[in-house]
Amino acid sequence: METNQFLKAYYESHDEDVRLTSRHGSVEFLTTMRYIERYLQADSRILEIGAGTGRYSHTLARMGYRVDAVELIEHNIEVFRAKTAPGEAVSVVQGNALDLSAFADHTYDLTLLLGPIYHLYTEADQKQALSEAVRVTKPGGIIFVAYCNNDATMVQTCFGRGLIRDEHFRALIDPVTFRARSTPAELFQLNRKEDADALISGLPVKRLHYLGTDMATCFIKDCVDAMDDEMFELYLRYHFSICERPDMVGATHHMLDILRKEETR
Repeated sequence: METNQFLKAYYESHDEDVRLTSRHGSVEFLTTMRYIERYLQADSRILEIGAGTGRYSHTLARMGYRVDAVELIEHNIEVFRAKTAPGEAVSVVQGNALDLSAFADHTYDLTLLLGPIYHLYTEADQKQALSEAVRVTKPGGIIFVAYCNNDATMVQTCFGRGLIRDEHFRALIDPVTFRARSTPAELFQLNRKEDADALISGLPVKRLHYLGTDMATCFIKDCVDAMDDEMFELYLRYHFSICERPDMVGATHHMLDILRKEETR
């Protein structure tokens, strides 16, 4: 199975669990779980595509749900399996989000696509991954799709860190729209809401929510990490109150699209 070597090297040296368990990183995780829990039923069957080391899969399995997981990177699969508790109702196989032919149509109540779009660099590949996620989901089931935001990266990395002056990065940015394009060497594909709109167009889905999962958090991460428990709980209340506001949802590093698969004839 072909693997992007830049991606392989990144995940072999990067601890994703640490990112999601730090105080500022936990905002993304807690927000995503908050919405997942809205749609869980007692007998929900869950598929996580691009499960990484299993932060979401293990959490849901330990809540009593049956979870199947697909992951591309062998290192992540090794960590995932090492973290699996005895009796935990979770499985993981190596696979690619572009081809879920090992999974039957209309099988899962919840399908999580929380990472693959980050690393797919063409609209055709992103559409294929989303189409596969929709295919394996039951009619009436829910699909969660995560994106990295173009403009948070533009503000914090390109301007905040001065990379806009670097010739290599400057060549990847449209000088009028400031839309950035990525290659495998940059690892992360960047999107805007109009990209998400285009990807779901024509698919048998209805959007239920579109939100920012971290909003201002990564811009003020040192402040968030320094918060005591009381202040952090207050911050979460504020964050949850604004994360779906259309006038603010673009001010986030990670976006989450929540879709319901419609009945098809």
